[in-house]
Amino acid sequence: MMEQDIERILITEEQIHNKIEELGQILTKEYAGKDPVIVGVLKGVVIFYADMIRRIRVPCQMDFMWLSSYSGTDSTGRTIVRQDLKADIQGRHVLILEDIFDTGNSLDFTVKHLMAKEPASLKICTLLDKPERRKPGITLKADYVGFTIPNEFVVGYGLDYNEKYRNLPFIGVLKPEVYSK
Repeated sequence: MMEQDIERILITEEQIHNKIEELGQILTKEYAGKDPVIVGVLKGVVIFYADMIRRIRVPCQMDFMWLSSYSGTDSTGRTIVRQDLKADIQGRHVLILEDIFDTGNSLDFTVKHLMAKEPASLKICTLLDKPERRKPGITLKADYVGFTIPNEFVVGYGLDYNEKYRNLPFIGVLKPEVYSK
């Protein structure tokens, strides 16, 4: 069982669903009449994205990017685009949905990459914000934040350790002995 590797539950399934409902109402008002492109940054965002997109009650276009910057628990500091957007976002309102705003390297890269495509606006909605991990020089801020969390290694609800634990329905702190083997 995956649960045996969890030190403690940081954010319950119910807390996540309540926050998504709240964010959905805010984003529905924000994007009314704007026909936004809602961008998910794969893979971790998949579960959050699926739940959020159903709570944003405006016509929108879905699109995805796949970036890579982690090896195990460590950010490599280098971001690679594995899949870019299919949509033309020039002159469009763009909302990035992100699972976790951690070091900021990937998100900073994503914002710069998308801004070069000249959207009408670009905002960020992240489920988790971990400001203690922000790298020096990253001044980017999320426009909408689900939860601000401490500097602990978390998994579940799309977040992984070596491609495992994404399917847990909550956000949990992984036991250090699991990732320090």
